[in-house]
Amino acid sequence: MDIHGIGFKTADTLAQKLSIAPDSLIRAQAGVRHVLQEWSTEGHCAADRQTLCAMAVKLLAIPVAIIDAAITAELVEGNLIAEIINQDEVIFLTPLHRAEIGCATHLLRLNQGEPPWGSIDAQKAIPWVEGQTGLTLSTSQRAAIELVLQHKLAVITGGPGVGKTTLVNSILKILSAKHINISLCAPTGRAAKRLSESTGLEAKTVHRLLEFDPSVFAFKRNDELPLELDCLVIDEASMMDVVLMNQLLKAVPSTAALLIVGDVDQLPSVGPGAVLADIIESGQIATVRLTEIFRQASTSKIITNAHRINQDQLPQSDSSLSLSDFYCLYAETPEEIFAKLMQVVLERIPQRFNLDPVNDVQVLTPMNRGGLGARSLNIELQTRLNGQSGPKVTRYGSTYAPGDKVIQRINNYDKEVFNGDIGIISSIDIEDSLLQITFDERIVDYEFNELDEIALAYATSIHKAQGSEYPAVVIPMAMQHFMLLERNLLYTGVTRGKQLVVVIAQPKALAMAVKNQRSQRRITNLISRLNQG
Repeated sequence: MDIHGIGFKTADTLAQKLSIAPDSLIRAQAGVRHVLQEWSTEGHCAADRQTLCAMAVKLLAIPVAIIDAAITAELVEGNLIAEIINQDEVIFLTPLHRAEIGCATHLLRLNQGEPPWGSIDAQKAIPWVEGQTGLTLSTSQRAAIELVLQHKLAVITGGPGVGKTTLVNSILKILSAKHINISLCAPTGRAAKRLSESTGLEAKTVHRLLEFDPSVFAFKRNDELPLELDCLVIDEASMMDVVLMNQLLKAVPSTAALLIVGDVDQLPSVGPGAVLADIIESGQIATVRLTEIFRQASTSKIITNAHRINQDQLPQSDSSLSLSDFYCLYAETPEEIFAKLMQVVLERIPQRFNLDPVNDVQVLTPMNRGGLGARSLNIELQTRLNGQSGPKVTRYGSTYAPGDKVIQRINNYDKEVFNGDIGIISSIDIEDSLLQITFDERIVDYEFNELDEIALAYATSIHKAQGSEYPAVVIPMAMQHFMLLERNLLYTGVTRGKQLVVVIAQPKALAMAVKNQRSQRRITNLISRLNQG
């Protein structure tokens, strides 16, 4: 019943037409796999057996005994794998189980042996690198350099303004002086671009580093054809899911060093797993956690408020008349939030900060649906900011015109445009059914039948903004979002803004977001795998 490219519901309808009984074991088995796949889209690598049973009974309307038999049959066939976590039996989809075991095995493998640079005297290297960069390193940064130089595998984590970039650049300079062959990568195109800008070195996406081949949908680089490097640095590692991390780790040769950099307090990966958090929590890998906010960063309310949110405190808004980089506006109802948001985006930010409402301002919302969701806000902002433009084309439920801001929704390797890339529509040719989008000064052609790959992007979900930065960010938070109101969501949203952040919230919703930490812990077993190794 797993017909490639057909969803479970379509296949299920087909099966009923072929008179497969609703309570047949074959339907129950396919249903159980489908439920587990849906569960993994929420970030879990596994589900405990009772939860899985209950979810499958609800979806399929089949007695629990048949579902239980279906799970057992799937385990026998090897499509699912059972393990015990905290005395509970949990069920993994086999590919996710393999990926998690792979991550643990490769991390433990890379954590052995001497670093490729041998031993470096940190007491000499640190003053040397300070001389090279003209920057004085703090005590915590010096200790961090010393730790990283002693280990083949290390993690650097910390929030904004704590000097992660300075630290990474200092380490890269020290290693480059030893003629170490270094590669840099990040999970998304935007994160790789930022890494290039901050280090002055080439950084690739993980897919490009591993030489993804769209024709066979696989990576050329793997354990049989490993990467040719002495040291790999991966940035924005909080965005790495367990499957991609496993693919990356298996391609790193055993002689090489690996430096994992990321902010563990941000949202976890969109795909399953909590890889960065699990690695740190296992205590098996050398970890540096930077917490000290640097002087130049401490004048930024964006940075100080991001750290307040992280410490379970409400952000502080500046009530003085002088311009600030962080504002918190309160509203009683969703309608009032909506009205204030329109006023802020269309009038106040352009007038007071001289920022362009299309190119410089990004609305980031907790969800896609609802009156304050990305879809509704996009239609309204499109009308007000670009409503007069033409010619217009409508496809897949959205209307587009030249000047519209759009986001790419999937990785397209042929066009070299990736999930989350934001561009502006530059032209529409109705006769040739062709629409052109400018991404970072590069024009990309889309035929009208390819427009399901894009969406309007005046507003996007906070999840979509991971790994990006924008000059100004506006975040609505209402009680209607209560299912999603979590500290790491608000924190991720706030830390996307470079020059200005405006939060428009119902007081109760903001308080809820700050208080809620990890309302639902992802079910993974990576920590114990690392500890058993």
